[in-house]
Amino acid sequence: MSSLTEKHRPIVELLLKAGTCPRCILRFCCVGSQMLYRHPHKDLMKDLQEFLKNNQEKEGTVSVDVADPPCKRIRLEHREEGADDQNHNGAILQIPEADNGNAAKGSSPVKVCNVCLGILQEFCEADFVKKVCQKVNSADYQFTSFVFSVSLPPQLSVRERAAWLGVKQEMRNLGLPLAKDDIVQLKEAYKWIIHPQLSEELGVPADGKSLFEVSVVFAHPETDEECHFLATACPDCFKPAKNKQSVFTRMAVLKALEKIKEEDFLKHFPCPPSSPKKLCDALEIQCNNGAVFVAGRYNKYSRNLPQTPWIIDGERKLESSVEELISEHLMAEFKADSFNFSSSGREDVDVRTLGNGRPFAMELVNPRRIHFTAEEMKRLQQAINDSSDKIQVRDLQLVTRSAIGRMKEGEEEKTKTYSALIWTDRAIQREDIAFLDDIKELKLEQKTPLRVLHRRPLAVRCRLIHTMRSEYIDQHHFRLHLKSQAGTYIKEFVHGDFGRTKPNIGSLLNRTADILELDVESVDVDWPPTLAD
Repeated sequence: MSSLTEKHRPIVELLLKAGTCPRCILRFCCVGSQMLYRHPHKDLMKDLQEFLKNNQEKEGTVSVDVADPPCKRIRLEHREEGADDQNHNGAILQIPEADNGNAAKGSSPVKVCNVCLGILQEFCEADFVKKVCQKVNSADYQFTSFVFSVSLPPQLSVRERAAWLGVKQEMRNLGLPLAKDDIVQLKEAYKWIIHPQLSEELGVPADGKSLFEVSVVFAHPETDEECHFLATACPDCFKPAKNKQSVFTRMAVLKALEKIKEEDFLKHFPCPPSSPKKLCDALEIQCNNGAVFVAGRYNKYSRNLPQTPWIIDGERKLESSVEELISEHLMAEFKADSFNFSSSGREDVDVRTLGNGRPFAMELVNPRRIHFTAEEMKRLQQAINDSSDKIQVRDLQLVTRSAIGRMKEGEEEKTKTYSALIWTDRAIQREDIAFLDDIKELKLEQKTPLRVLHRRPLAVRCRLIHTMRSEYIDQHHFRLHLKSQAGTYIKEFVHGDFGRTKPNIGSLLNRTADILELDVESVDVDWPPTLAD
């Protein structure tokens, strides 16, 4: 049970007179009871009036027994909360004069709170809570809990500072300390009030770790320019930034308020602040679900299909890609806004990926649907596979963000197995290529290939060919099966890239060699886990 004592009386008197709402007065009195803030506005106002009235009556009374005077305290008692409490919670009611005990019954609209700009008044009201919940429900998200976030107008920090300086001066005159950190923050008080209402209306608990976020963005155009004097006093705090419509961001304003001297602040802004004419506007009510991650392995059977969309100078070269064939189905089922595709390496457009396939992961951003059973994931996998003969997907499953790191861990230490169809300009016999089978751990030096130099930095990379096995076809063709370190440019290892890869198959055979076909036979990454059919 929180209470107000004699030392709070000057704060209550000052702020009530200035047009501050009861909940902001409780904040500046450092009252930490969450339940107290949830009481209806009219009850809080009545309690504050009784508190002031009782103190005034006690001051006018002559006490003969002064050895042990009664404590000048009135508790803001918890009232019996009926079913209609939330209907009055935070309503903007007539703020009565301090000496008028009946004025609390007034119901005429009055000035908006000069500190919170109405956020702890109208926007704690049940009608606004229902409006937020209607927005959430209409967005059709799956969620089992929620986290509530608030974006406040930056000028509210200026008003908060002005009110605090006024209260600080009042307390200083009385020889009483007041630390700024003791004041209950507006966001914290607002969440104390709003969380139980949202939780009851949505039917799920509020949880600070929830991946489903409900956010409200407040603005107050009437007072937008109240921050501008800070730019003159602290110009270093306000620098233009990309994607920012205004330099007067909340963080910039807070930085300036920490920097500006009290006397300079008081020259430009009234303490306590004056009351505005209008309430804040709730500009946006937004919902956002944390990303969901899906992983699997894909096989690519086409030699005319890039891994990602192939677009050069704004012109699309091929009609589809591995990424698009998979994402089309995942986006539709998860009802996501966008996606990010990643994989363990990539193959060229004319290279097939066979065997167990290449591990991939897809981040689905802001999905509406997040719960899928193993059976539903199997059906989704089958739908992808039925939609095209160019790719197949296996082991499709939901994974965590942290698990995706396993796909990239030690990427260059992993091995990959290839099958290359090679042509030679001069005739070969079986014995001409047999020695390749005996070569182990062949060290290569590869300059960045000419074909990728436009998008990768020039460098010399050392790579290993672990093993090779040749398969003779005819006098000008043979197939080479090789296991290499991940990141090895296999095409360049075959033809030499004009001497940029040394040694190469051409130099080893002492003749010109070129690659006609290349297949990835395995990507030796033990992730994601293999699923039973």
